[in-house]
Amino acid sequence: MADLSDPKIDEAYQDVRADKTDTNWLLLDYESDRSDKLQLTSTGSGGLAELREQLDDSKASYAYVRVQYANDKESKREKFILVVWIGPNCKVMRKAKISVHSADVKTVLRVYSVEVPAREKDDLKEEPIVIKLRKAGGASYDGV
Repeated sequence: MADLSDPKIDEAYQDVRADKTDTNWLLLDYESDRSDKLQLTSTGSGGLAELREQLDDSKASYAYVRVQYANDKESKREKFILVVWIGPNCKVMRKAKISVHSADVKTVLRVYSVEVPAREKDDLKEEPIVIKLRKAGGASYDGV
């Protein structure tokens, strides 16, 4: 089991979800290579582009992101995504634990529209994620 007992994790989760803050992502990393304890590594307000810069190719991480997009020129939507990052140079034993630990993470970062598995930074480009969110959102007025 992953240890998500750090109260800073829930505080950051509530901050990303809050409409009154600019914070739109959080990043969780393991305390060390051998640890199953997750800790809040960073938060930010620069969206997916800023988050991509924080990801380490040698780590497995989890991120929670608020994504804003327009359905048409009259409306904006905000949806949340859960990112499961497994960097290309992540150690084999860490990769093996991800599926089990993801279930634990989902009990804490529990409200999201889509899960985005990411193996390279290009997996976190905004346009394909917005397309997934539109499909998951039901009504689509622009043929996506």
